[in-house]
Amino acid sequence: MNRLFVVNKPIFRTSNGYMGYVKHKYNTKKVGFSGTLDPFATGCLIVATGQYTKLFQYLNKTPKSYKATLWLGVNSPSLDIEKIDSIQDIDTFDESLIKKVLTSLKGELTYYPPKFCAKKINGKRAYELARKGEEVALKTITSTIYDIKLLNYNHPFVHFETKVSEGTYIRSLGALIADKLGIDGTLSSLHRIHEGQFHYDNEKSLNPFTHLALPINTYIGDESYMELGKKLDTQYFEIQDDGVYLTETSQFFSIIEIINNEVKYKFNRIPKFEEN
Repeated sequence: MNRLFVVNKPIFRTSNGYMGYVKHKYNTKKVGFSGTLDPFATGCLIVATGQYTKLFQYLNKTPKSYKATLWLGVNSPSLDIEKIDSIQDIDTFDESLIKKVLTSLKGELTYYPPKFCAKKINGKRAYELARKGEEVALKTITSTIYDIKLLNYNHPFVHFETKVSEGTYIRSLGALIADKLGIDGTLSSLHRIHEGQFHYDNEKSLNPFTHLALPINTYIGDESYMELGKKLDTQYFEIQDDGVYLTETSQFFSIIEIINNEVKYKFNRIPKFEEN
């Protein structure tokens, strides 16, 4: 079964662990997901089965939107509710100050990812090292905050919504807000609304080829050559410039790459989407 859809990941389930439920529900063995959500996070998680799992790297998944709640006065090394080690009563802030702080974060932002994240350090996940109490030295990353706005301030909880580039850590964004307010703070909730055009819609089957961030390159040669995986010549493509392209036959889609006037298959004979 080849299927692309969006699930609404529940709270306190790992993204990988939730795939067991998906496998059972759809009676399939090959399942994958794109864009890990933390266990305490909920919302949009892109899932594919069968051959469609090959397409994740080519999907248009940006910008991403999130709703989050920042709990003021709370310290947690994981920057979420997993590792809370202190809670302090703090004075109420003027709402205008909070709005000003949020606005100041718009644009390009350079910061450190959370120590409890999935980035690898010498072959190991950072969160594995952090949970063991080992030193975690991460390099700064740069993200773009396209928009961020206050939804509600109900002390000590700041509810906000943000639209960001791919790879942005919302836990770190929450920590930056708290730092600018001069206090501790940690996320108490996080919900991903959408990734690009992907959003939860009762796990409706999606046509992946309308969501690929690839230009279409029409093949005008004998399509049996492509379907059989034979060597292709650039002269039979409308676009002959170097690049990665989506192309199709009457039965299949393929992703090819043109390099120095040579055609290479990235993925071939991917079955076309069938409405179900």
